[in-house]
Amino acid sequence: MNSNDLSLSVTGMTCAACVSSVERVLSSIDFVESVSVNLPLEKAVISIRGEVSSETVENCIEVVEKAGFGAVEILPASRVRENNELELKRKYRQVVLSFTLTLPVFILSMVAPDMGRVGSLDLRLFLAMLASLPVYFVSGATFHKNAWKSILRASGNMDVLIHLGTSVAMLWSCSVVLGPVIPIIPDFIRSADHVFFDGAAFIISFVLLGNFLEGRAKLKATDAVHNLMRLQPTEVQVVIGDELAPMSIDDVEKGSLVRVIAGGIIPLDGFIQQGVGSIDESMMTGESVPSHKKAGDVVFAGTTVLDTTIVVQTTSLVSDTALSKIIRLVDEAQMGKAPIQRLVDRVARIFVPAVLALSLSAFLFWLIIGDSFLGGVGGDMTSSEMAVMALVSTLVIACPCALGLATPTALVVGTGVGARNGLLIKGIKALESSYKSEIVVLDKTGTITEGKPSVIEVRELSGNHGEALRVAAALESESSHPLASAVNDAWKSMGLEAPKAIDVKTLVGSGLTGEIEGLEVAVGNLDLIRSKTTSIPPEVEAEISKKSALGSNVILVSRDGDLIGWIEIRDTIRNNSLSAIERMQAMGIDVIMLTGDRHEVAQFVASEVGIRRVISGVKPEGKAEAVRQLQPEGVVTMIGDGINDAAALTVADVGIAMGAGSEVALDCADIVLVGDDLSHVLSVMQLSRATMNKIRSNLVWAFLYNILGIPMAMGILYPWTGWLLPPAFAAAAMALSSVSVVLNSLLLTRWRPVDLDSSNITKADISF
Repeated sequence: MNSNDLSLSVTGMTCAACVSSVERVLSSIDFVESVSVNLPLEKAVISIRGEVSSETVENCIEVVEKAGFGAVEILPASRVRENNELELKRKYRQVVLSFTLTLPVFILSMVAPDMGRVGSLDLRLFLAMLASLPVYFVSGATFHKNAWKSILRASGNMDVLIHLGTSVAMLWSCSVVLGPVIPIIPDFIRSADHVFFDGAAFIISFVLLGNFLEGRAKLKATDAVHNLMRLQPTEVQVVIGDELAPMSIDDVEKGSLVRVIAGGIIPLDGFIQQGVGSIDESMMTGESVPSHKKAGDVVFAGTTVLDTTIVVQTTSLVSDTALSKIIRLVDEAQMGKAPIQRLVDRVARIFVPAVLALSLSAFLFWLIIGDSFLGGVGGDMTSSEMAVMALVSTLVIACPCALGLATPTALVVGTGVGARNGLLIKGIKALESSYKSEIVVLDKTGTITEGKPSVIEVRELSGNHGEALRVAAALESESSHPLASAVNDAWKSMGLEAPKAIDVKTLVGSGLTGEIEGLEVAVGNLDLIRSKTTSIPPEVEAEISKKSALGSNVILVSRDGDLIGWIEIRDTIRNNSLSAIERMQAMGIDVIMLTGDRHEVAQFVASEVGIRRVISGVKPEGKAEAVRQLQPEGVVTMIGDGINDAAALTVADVGIAMGAGSEVALDCADIVLVGDDLSHVLSVMQLSRATMNKIRSNLVWAFLYNILGIPMAMGILYPWTGWLLPPAFAAAAMALSSVSVVLNSLLLTRWRPVDLDSSNITKADISF
C-alpha cells in the first residue's frame, strides 16, 4: 500500500450490492482517485490525491456511515486480529443462542400435541408465538436493521429477503393465533390452521450459522499477514561501540550494526559484518539445506542463524526489507481478488423488487376487480380477503430459506468430505476454479521433493563396509545441523550404535573434528578434509563436484589422515510425484516447475519427474509475477509449501499448499493438502466439479419452487381452475424446497478421492 492510500475496515456489507454502494459513495469524494472494496476482508483501500490527513480520513468515514455502513481506519495488525477474534466469538454466541431458542419453537409448532385452550386462544400456538418472538426480535435484529438500511438505499440483498420472509411469516402467524381475541383481524385469518413460527426461526438461525462460518474464513485470511509479521522481531540488539543497546526495530537506521545470536532471527536485510555461520533461508528460498555465510555475504530479515553469533550491518529500514515486500505482496494480492459476486446476491437485486411488485400487483388486482372473477368459480371469499391471501402467499413462497441454503449446505458437505480425505478447502473461490485448471505450477522443494535432506548414497573407500557412515554418525550426533540429522537417521535405520566421539569441535561452515577409539577423525566439506588428509584422488573430487552441481551435499570422512569415504545427501523426490504429474499431463494440463533454485538443480529434478517447462532462479517476490504472466494462458493452480510461495499462492486462481508447509503458505492457500500427496490435486479437481454441480442443482431446485409457486400464490390460475396456493401450502413448499436442497447436498458424502492405481481419470471427468 502506498503512502497516499487509506485503508478502512467497513462493517455491515453483506453482498455485491453493498460493495457497489461503498465504492460509489467513496468515489464521489473529490480527493479520491480510486477505490477497491473487498467483501470477504471487509476492507476498503482508497487512493487519495495528495497526502492522507485526519480530515481526509474523517470525510471518508463520514460518507460511508451516511450510506448505512460502519467504518473505521485500519488499526495495527495485532489490534485488527484481536477485534476479528472478538467479533467471531460474538457471532458464535449468536448462533448458539438462536438455535437454542429455535428448538422450543419447532417442538411447539410441529411436534407437541394439542394443549387445549385458554379462553379462546390455542395454548400450544400461543406458546409457540411467545417462544419465536426472542428469535425474531433478538437473533434477527441485525437482519432487520440491515434490511431497512438497504431499502433506504433503494437496493436489494439477502438481508431484505430474510427480513421480508420472516416478517410476513411472523405477521401472518401472530394474526392466526391472536385472531380470536382481536376482532379487527379478518375471519379468513382467524380460521387458518397453519402457522410459520418455526420457519421464521430456522431462517434466522441458519443464516446466522452461515455468517459465523464466513467470519471464520475471514479470520483465516488475516492469518497470512499475521504469521508473516511474526517473523520480524520487535526488538533488536544494536552494537554501539563496545556495548549492546536494546532498540525497537522501528528505530533502527540503515548502516546500524545488529547482533544476532545462534537461534535468533535476523531482523533486517543487510550483510554480515562480523562472524560466519549457517543461515536457514528456507522462508526466502524454499531450500531445506542451510546456507553457509561469511563476512560480506548478504542476509535477509526473517531468516534464522543456526549455529553461531553474527553481527549484521543493516541495509534497509523495517519497511523496506524483502520480508516486508512479501507481506505487502500477500496483502495486495488478497485485495486484488474480485469481491465474491454470489449468485444469490446478484439475483436478489432483481428478485426482491420483482417479488414485491408481483405481490403488490396481485393484491391490487384482486382488491379492485376480484369480485368479477371470484363469482365465476363459485368462491366464497370476498375480493379483499383474496387480495390479502394472494399478497401473503406470494411473499411466503418467495421466502429466501432455500436460496440461502443452496450454496452453504453444498459447501459444508463438500468441504467436510474433502477434510475427511485430506483436502482442506477454504472457500467457494477454490471450488469454482479448481476443476477448470489448465496450468499447474509446482514449487520444487517440499512439493515435488520431500523438503528435507536424506542420505541417498554412501561411498566406502576403506574396504570396511559401513565404516565411513559409522565415523560420520559418531561426530554428527554432537551436531543439530540438518545434514547431521540426515546422517544420524541413516545410521539409526541400520539398527546400530555409533561409537563415542571425544574432543568434538565444530568448525563453522566446514564440518566437525574429533577423536574416536584413539584416532583423529573429521567429517565435512572438501576444504576441511584436504587439510586433514595427505591427498584426495582427482576422480573423487570430480565426482563430488558433479554431484554438488546437481544439488547434492557431499560430506567427506577422514580417519587418521586418510579419506575413508563420502556421503551424498540430497532432498529426495516424493514417492508419487512422477505418477501424479504424468496423470495431470495426460489430462492435458500444462505442468510447470517454479523454483528459486539454480537452473541445473531444477532441470535435474524436472527430468526425474517428466516436467518439460521449468522456471528457475526466481526470488519470492518474482514468483507472484511469474504466476501473473501465466494467467493469460489459462486458469492457473499454484502448489507450494514455503513462505516464499505465499504471494504466488495468493495471486494464482487456485493456491494449494502442502500440509507440511509453513503456516503462512497454509494461510495464503485456498486449499491445503494434509497428506503431502500430489494425487490429492486430482481429487481436489474432482471434488470441485461435484460440489459445483450440487450448488447449481440446489439453486435450480430453489428457484423452481418459486417459478412454479409464485403464479399459483398470486392466484393467476384461480379464475379458470379454482387453484389457489394458501399461505399454509406456500410455507410447506418453502420447507420442502429447503429439505430438498439439504438432501441433495448430502449426496456429496458418496464422493471418493482419486486412486492413482485404479482410477482412469481424464480431463472430461474434471471439467464440464
